[in-house]
Amino acid sequence: MLARLRFLWLAGRGWRLRPWRSPYLRWRIETFTGMEAERIGLRDMLRFLWRYRGRLAAFVWWCGEMEHWRRLSRRRIASARSGPND
Repeated sequence: MLARLRFLWLAGRGWRLRPWRSPYLRWRIETFTGMEAERIGLRDMLRFLWRYRGRLAAFVWWCGEMEHWRRLSRRRIASARSGPND
């Protein structure tokens, strides 16, 4: 659940109170469904979220996994740079 909220928070940056107006989210919906980005409104956004909720949950889960591995690799790189004597 936290990963979902984190993704929505980051993806809706600048448009958090009106995510259906976000150019990024509109573009993502357009490339996924073929709907014209300029015509996407609140109703279309809600319909999209409901219709593809399973796929969106899987995508957000995947985003969380990628974030986890990114953080883990950064820690490994930082510990390798510091060396055993530091």
